[in-house]
Amino acid sequence: MRERVLDRPTAEPAVTAADAGAGRRRTKPPQDRAGYVFLLPWFIGMLFTVIPFFASLYLAFTDYNLLNAPKWIGLDNFTEMLGDPVLHQSLKVTFIYTFVSVPLSLVAALGVAMLLNRGVRGLPVYRAIFYLPSLLGGSVAIVLLWRYIFGLDGVVNGFLAWFGIDGPGWTSDPDYALTTLIVLHIWTFGSPMVIFLAGLRQIPGMYYEAAAIDGAGRWRQFRSITLPLLSPIIFFNLIQSLISSFQTFTQGFIMSGGSGGPANSTLFYNLYLYQQGFSQFNMGYASAMAWMLLVIIAAFTAINFLAAKYWVFYDND
Repeated sequence: MRERVLDRPTAEPAVTAADAGAGRRRTKPPQDRAGYVFLLPWFIGMLFTVIPFFASLYLAFTDYNLLNAPKWIGLDNFTEMLGDPVLHQSLKVTFIYTFVSVPLSLVAALGVAMLLNRGVRGLPVYRAIFYLPSLLGGSVAIVLLWRYIFGLDGVVNGFLAWFGIDGPGWTSDPDYALTTLIVLHIWTFGSPMVIFLAGLRQIPGMYYEAAAIDGAGRWRQFRSITLPLLSPIIFFNLIQSLISSFQTFTQGFIMSGGSGGPANSTLFYNLYLYQQGFSQFNMGYASAMAWMLLVIIAAFTAINFLAAKYWVFYDND
């Protein structure tokens, strides 16, 4: 019996875990290959972004009019900006528009979100109604409608006439033209409102119940509970709104017919960039302006990120 056992052929060596792991490493799982396939359109799209990106950087240091070959002029385009009064006016208009409209639109968005968060019947309908202007506010049709509403014989002046008030030409008066665009931006608060509403839904109700038991009023609850817990959402909406406002173009272009008038009161930075590049064919100067805008947006974004540690609170703080 013992001899029979010894005469049996020996078993094949077992496959070790290391060998199996090596085999798996040699062949990529199907889900990895599928991931690269889905990312392929993004990689292809990057070619249409990276190439113009570096091309504009080169053109910013050249004199280029779209007809002749670019001529290298170094920092002349950037030094010219220092003495360009129209560019300074466009910066002034853009800064006023951004620093007035962004805070007011965020306040309006948060206020409406808090009202809708109180259990309003038909919430999806109201949410869609308030969100709709953010989809249409930057369109040509809405800006044309806005110009009609605030025109000399528009709806606003017609309403003021009932009270014996002779309203100005809101879109043709340099003192009021930019204000009408600020009101238009505030009206399109739907996108941050939806994000605020989602953030409010994530705040546990027990915090408010405990605060009410301790005698905290609504204002104290808002200041001590809502704002701190909602601060990451506020920070996100602030960054998004700042970047979007600095890139404003359509509203000023349509409202003024592309001139930035009256008296350059609606001449946004991007509108002046467009005029330099596609009206005066000063593409080198326009490219330098585009890079200056990138620096401005990056600087304000960095400032907000540095200041965020003093007022933005996360769960792990």
